[in-house]
Amino acid sequence: MQETVNFIKEKTNNFVPEIGIILGSGLGELADEYCDYAISYTDIPHFVKSTVEGHKGRLVFADICGKKVVMMQGRNHFYEGHSMEEITFPIKVMKLLGVKTLILTNAAGAVNESFRPSDLMIITDHINFMGSNPLIGKNDNSMGERFPDMSEVYKKDLIEIAEKCAKDLGIDVKKGVYWANSGPSYETPAEINMIRMLGGDAVGMSTVPEAIVANYCGLNVLGISCITNTASSTNGSKLSHEEVIEAASNAKIKFKSLILEILKELNL
Repeated sequence: MQETVNFIKEKTNNFVPEIGIILGSGLGELADEYCDYAISYTDIPHFVKSTVEGHKGRLVFADICGKKVVMMQGRNHFYEGHSMEEITFPIKVMKLLGVKTLILTNAAGAVNESFRPSDLMIITDHINFMGSNPLIGKNDNSMGERFPDMSEVYKKDLIEIAEKCAKDLGIDVKKGVYWANSGPSYETPAEINMIRMLGGDAVGMSTVPEAIVANYCGLNVLGISCITNTASSTNGSKLSHEEVIEAASNAKIKFKSLILEILKELNL
């Protein structure tokens, strides 16, 4: 981990980020517009390469709205065959680089029947149904305690800031619980019914491992889902990753506006 941190500091002239942002499927344009330094995951020691369409696989550093920010332009997923430790390794690296607040974004399927594609949902809580936990294994006491409290993973004050920013921008945001499955297959109609009955509002294949580790490391976490499809459609249409990318692209203007407004409002 220290090798990774030293390499990044050397490549970025000791840039010290205050805020980390993980940009999900189809949402990476923010890192194209704001970029002071960019490093491919393939060049960073101990990082794994992202293989999913819509994820460029770069660590991007920039000064945005007066805040020093590091962005993951694409993430790695459990379903790609990476271990939980590998996909959450960048969170620990961000912590060591100086990050205090982490904004997690993703593309998600709507379980709540009032949600529509291109809606934005502020995550209030999550349900981990991935079958594993990134904290399994020997604990690193320098990072966090063995049994971290999970009663407020997504900080209420950050949720309030995000809601205020959305209101100021005239964006109708939803709030809800994010349910994480391992993927890569989409859910069956029966599984969606189960998720709905158990309290999930949106479903995806990421975010929860990073949120768990960020909370464990003492970072303040905000989560935002871009609703890209109606999960497990029962109207005869087929779900596809292309549909996810297209819906995320349609939402990117309001998504970028919201993230920028949140960055302006954050008092660090």
